[in-house]
Amino acid sequence: MISFTVYGEPVAQGRPRFTTVGGFVRAYDPAKSRQYKDYIRLAAAEHKPDKPFEGPLELHVTVCRSIPKSFSRRKAEAAEKGEIRPITKPDADNYLKSVKDALNGIIWRDDSQIVRVVVEKYYSINPRIEIDVREMGA
Repeated sequence: MISFTVYGEPVAQGRPRFTTVGGFVRAYDPAKSRQYKDYIRLAAAEHKPDKPFEGPLELHVTVCRSIPKSFSRRKAEAAEKGEIRPITKPDADNYLKSVKDALNGIIWRDDSQIVRVVVEKYYSINPRIEIDVREMGA
């Protein structure tokens, strides 16, 4: 099992942008998404296995977003305890997409190997993403 934390405000996968190059349409990641994926890769590099995982994998992603400044002190305390969870955009699967794309070729060979996923969103005074990867059947 590999576990690590990426500190800082989590960034969800943004919608692709499009441009034309030489008469052909080309899609690319928005700069913010691309930079955050690079940051995840950097954090994962310290924990990567000698060889990327080959078999089926389980992925658990815990997204801890910062508590909105508009929350009252009581509401902020409840959010920190996990009693209030983020139900606003971005969606949990957009955070997952960033993580899966960033870890391709580092932790696993291809994200198609992931057969079980759990993604959770919380509020925290310490924004971060916690990532756990487990080999199935190991």
